[in-house]
Amino acid sequence: MIYLDYSATTPVDERVLESYCKVTREYIGNANSIHTLGVKSKELLMQATNQIAEIFNCHPKELIFTSGASESNTTAIKGVAFKYANRGKHIITSKLEHKSVLEVMGFLSNNGYEVDFVDILPNGQIDLKHLESLIRKDTILISICAVNSETGFKQPLKTIRQVINKKNPNVIFHSDLTQALGKTKFYLSDLDLASFSSHKIYSPKGIGILYKKRDLNIDTLIYGTTENCPFRGGTPPLPLVVSFSKAIRLANDKLDSNIKKCEKLKAELLKGLSKYPIRINSNELCVPQIVNFSLLKIKSETFVHALERHEVYVSTTTACSSLEESTVLKAISNGDKSISTTSIRVSISPLTTHEEIQEFLEIFGLVWNELLLK
Repeated sequence: MIYLDYSATTPVDERVLESYCKVTREYIGNANSIHTLGVKSKELLMQATNQIAEIFNCHPKELIFTSGASESNTTAIKGVAFKYANRGKHIITSKLEHKSVLEVMGFLSNNGYEVDFVDILPNGQIDLKHLESLIRKDTILISICAVNSETGFKQPLKTIRQVINKKNPNVIFHSDLTQALGKTKFYLSDLDLASFSSHKIYSPKGIGILYKKRDLNIDTLIYGTTENCPFRGGTPPLPLVVSFSKAIRLANDKLDSNIKKCEKLKAELLKGLSKYPIRINSNELCVPQIVNFSLLKIKSETFVHALERHEVYVSTTTACSSLEESTVLKAISNGDKSISTTSIRVSISPLTTHEEIQEFLEIFGLVWNELLLK
């Protein structure tokens, strides 16, 4: 098997899984309980939270644990929209966003809010001049992802923050950092809100983080909050929190070396693909872990299933939109369906080997010839 769909989800690291199992066995108390077992669980919860805060360079109370990035995105966007509706109902986002962002924007649009989409330049970055022109006195929120999940396009968060501060410093800035975590460096000081998900960095599914600046108030999405779970009700999922904390530490410890390895693998992949008449959509502004290309003459779904017969696993757009036309590629290609409906996403990781890339290229060639001759 050749797995090249790491941006959809990752296998759980054995060291992370070991932590999850140990905490599940040894910490049975609810961290909200006041008895000894609860206090013991709460202490471990705070240790794990403090470790994440140290790596993220933020305060522990700025971290809210959620079920995943989709919940974090929804909480951030709805939480701001409802809390600051008296200030304005204008929101800015982009077509680069994950479905969980785009759909909540659609919900708000149908409920009295005005949502504008900033233009995307041909290089995949947002048009900063257009962004500046869109910001108004009644703009309350801007949500732009740090890394696009389909193509790997990176956005200049610091520069976006500078544009916001210049035009209207009261605007709240949210970014979905799901695809940035473990792939590139980022600074939460540039943001007011940020979303993360565990299963993109070799940790179990079912937990995410919403970073929220301490002085920012938002509306609660899930009620039943406690001291340990402010803004989001529920019992703290201690085994998931501890395992996520460990996965973040492991990713951070080897971030630079992991990036360099993926850069080499990406170069090998692009060299092998260069012999085919396809369009490479990812560029030098992208993270090295994601390579997106359009086949132009073959539907992406057909190609993905053909590769699957050889036990090679890649994807089309994102896992949440795998059967839909790519809105991202549609935006940067002036609606060219030969680009937006034939795209393939190959996502690699430090676990990917040189041998896997070479074998993938061999199988790619076989499938390419087979489908073109049909």
